[in-house]
Amino acid sequence: MIRNTVAALLLLAGVLQPAAAQQAVTRQQVDDRKAVIATVEPVRELRARARIGGTIVALAVREGDQVAAGDRIALVVDPKLALQIQALESRIQAQSAAREQAQIDFNRMQQLRASGTVPQAQLDQTRTRLDVAERTLQALRSDREVVEQQSTEGAVLAPGAGRVLKVPVSIGSVVLAGETIATLAADNYILRLQLPERHARFMKAGDTILVGARGLQQQDQETLRRGRVRLVYPQIDQGRVIADAEVDGLGDFFAGERTRVYVATGKRDALVVPADLVYRRYGVSYVRLRDGTEVVVQLGLPVDGGIEVLSGLNEGDPVARP
Repeated sequence: MIRNTVAALLLLAGVLQPAAAQQAVTRQQVDDRKAVIATVEPVRELRARARIGGTIVALAVREGDQVAAGDRIALVVDPKLALQIQALESRIQAQSAAREQAQIDFNRMQQLRASGTVPQAQLDQTRTRLDVAERTLQALRSDREVVEQQSTEGAVLAPGAGRVLKVPVSIGSVVLAGETIATLAADNYILRLQLPERHARFMKAGDTILVGARGLQQQDQETLRRGRVRLVYPQIDQGRVIADAEVDGLGDFFAGERTRVYVATGKRDALVVPADLVYRRYGVSYVRLRDGTEVVVQLGLPVDGGIEVLSGLNEGDPVARP
C-alpha cells in the first residue's frame, strides 16, 4: 500500500514538473516606450463672472475650495442702483398723482358730456391724457423692476461644480460687468502630453500609456498606472504633437502638476518574464531559475505577458516560482 502511494506521488510530481518547465524567458515584440513629461489639466475651466459692475462686498471662496453648481462666489454691490431705485420711486409717486388727477378730470368730463355741457372732442382729450398717464406709470414701474433685477444680479454664482483655482479679486475691489471673479477647474482631469514631431505618426486615439508616480523624480520599481489617449490634436505646435489622455484617479493631483508618462513610439524585440516570477529583496530584483539559482535582474517596463528584462537572463532560461 505504501509502495503504491509513493508511486502515485512520483507520478504526480512527473505530471507537475513539465508544467513548471513551461515557464521560460521569451523574446517577443513589445511597444518601444519613451518617457515624456505630461501636465495635469482640467477637462475644462469654468469662469464665474460678475453680471454687474460695482464693488465686491463679500467673497465666499478662496483658492482650493470645492464648490457646487449655483454656490455663491461673491457679492457685487453698485450704490448707483439704490439711488436709481429711489429716483424711480419718486417719479412713480408723482406719476401716480398725475394719473389720479387725469382720472378725476375724465370722470368729471363724462358727467358734463352726459348733460351736453361740453363737446365730444373735449371728452376725447381727457381720455387721451388719462391713457398717457397710465402708460407712463406702467413704464416707470417696469424701469424700477429692471433696476431691482440688476441689483439682485450682484450675486456671483458658480457656473458648475469644481475646485477653485484662482480668485484674482478681493473684498473692496471694483469690478466691471463680465469681469472674472473666480476660475474653477471641473472635477475631471486629463494628462496633456507633448511629443516630438518625429513621434507624431505613432500617436493615435485609443493608445495605452503608462503613468509614473507623482512628480518628476523617477523612483525605483515605481507603480505604473495605465491610461488611454482620448484625443490627438491635429496641429503641431512648435515641433511638438499634443495629445490628451484619460487616467483614473487624477482628482488628487494639482492642476498644472507634471508627471512622467511612457508612450509607445514603435515596436522592438525584448526579453519578457512573467511578472509573478519576479521578487524583490533589500531593494534588488531576483528571478529564480529552475535549478534553484537566484539571478539578479534589471527590469524594464511592464508589457503584455509580463515584464521586460534588461539584463541578467537570456532567451529560453527556465524560471520557476520563488
